[in-house]
Amino acid sequence: MNAPLRRVAISVLALFTLLILNVNYIQVVRSSALRDDPSNTRVLYEEYDRERGSIVIGGNPIALSEKTNDQLTYLRRYPHGPVYAPVTGAYSLVYGNSGLEKVENDVLSGSDPRLVVRRLGDLFTGRDPAGGNVSLTLDPAVQEAAMNALQGVTGAVVALNPKTGAILGLASTPTYDPGQLSSHDPAAIRAYRQSLVPTGGNADPLSNQALGERYSPGSVFKLVVAAAALESGNYTPTTTVPAPNTLRLGGSELHNYNGESCNGGADQALIDALTISCNTAFAQLGITLGESKVRTMAEAFGIDGSSGFDMPLHVVPSTIGDIADDAALGQSAIGQKDVQLTAMQAAMISAAIANKGTLMKPYLVDSVQAPDLTVIDQTDPKEMSRPVSANVAGELTQMMTSVVANGTGRKARIDGVQVAGKTGTAEVGTTGDGAPPHTWFTGFAPANDPQIAVAVFIKNGGKSGTEGTGTGGDISAPVAKQVIQAYLNAHGGG
Repeated sequence: MNAPLRRVAISVLALFTLLILNVNYIQVVRSSALRDDPSNTRVLYEEYDRERGSIVIGGNPIALSEKTNDQLTYLRRYPHGPVYAPVTGAYSLVYGNSGLEKVENDVLSGSDPRLVVRRLGDLFTGRDPAGGNVSLTLDPAVQEAAMNALQGVTGAVVALNPKTGAILGLASTPTYDPGQLSSHDPAAIRAYRQSLVPTGGNADPLSNQALGERYSPGSVFKLVVAAAALESGNYTPTTTVPAPNTLRLGGSELHNYNGESCNGGADQALIDALTISCNTAFAQLGITLGESKVRTMAEAFGIDGSSGFDMPLHVVPSTIGDIADDAALGQSAIGQKDVQLTAMQAAMISAAIANKGTLMKPYLVDSVQAPDLTVIDQTDPKEMSRPVSANVAGELTQMMTSVVANGTGRKARIDGVQVAGKTGTAEVGTTGDGAPPHTWFTGFAPANDPQIAVAVFIKNGGKSGTEGTGTGGDISAPVAKQVIQAYLNAHGGG
């Protein structure tokens, strides 16, 4: 072969080699990226040509697909959409999936490995492919009561079954209509999304206040300090602790709420200090216990933990923060300084106390079902930790019951039902800026046989107060009462 032919042959061989490499690169390396590219209309039509599985609560769908007459065969619908939007998220043609629509996409779309038998059956029988269903633990009565109670505020409610960890309610406001993000009209989708962009300091409706945001908890954190004290063996509910009118913390003085005196400046029983939420008593108690005991107890409840949830939705970790000295420890002991909790974490604290000291892993998905409703996966309750002994949990229950019966949590009272709880009012502004405090309540009921544990958070809730400045007892406790009452009424306990 002469030199020119040899060069041509080598060039052709090189081109064929490059072609083969490119084909393999596209089909193997870039296949997933190309498939997921929003501009890939073939994949888009294929996805919307298949009936997507439903998200179900108590046998009723809160997200389902219905046939249409347009190019995209199925349309996603959300009955009572804004009520469940913090959980379902949206299945959007323009913005992609969010919430459970995103994290459970493999099941809902039918591509989950657990549905392989169904897919093989579809091939052999010619049956239309369909996705599986995701059945949730949410209780409709709880979710609806929580969302109704939070109308007009930025806030969250989390309700748990303390004995199993099942999430009964997961409310976040402001909310939105996922159906308007899941239509087949791109222009309308974009316009609605633009209308949700927060202005003037308002919260983003797409941000999950129950799981994805954390805030200063104020006096709710006193439950952790009380637990550490009781678990140490050196305290009982009747042990007296210092409760001065003011407490020196570094270069500043700590006062009680509105400058009030807890017990005329004299020592006070621990149960009474929690009942009226005495700041100076718990700040000094935290310092006396020491950082190690307080931090260890916080971690046992799940604070500063990196795992432990059996939930598909992302949960921002709560934190106690850095504690540089006794002054910082005193502030942290009353839920200020760098202590930051999610509403989920606040509910977990009460749930552990309600469950005789055992914290169960919160979970949201009860079961996964094939399109024929056959259960292919079921969540089993799992223990997460044991922050306190059953005896200490009983003492904390006694103290929390006193809070509702005699103290700051009176507005959570329910006739004929003993409610245990703790209020929280967290200062969040700097001196002179007038920022209203966050308001909290966490508790459970009935105290003698707990069926539901609840946490209520309202951002800057003090501004909506009708009595005084608006405390956790004024603003958040009544919301907890409504949610607990709704659950008990629905289940024959009210």
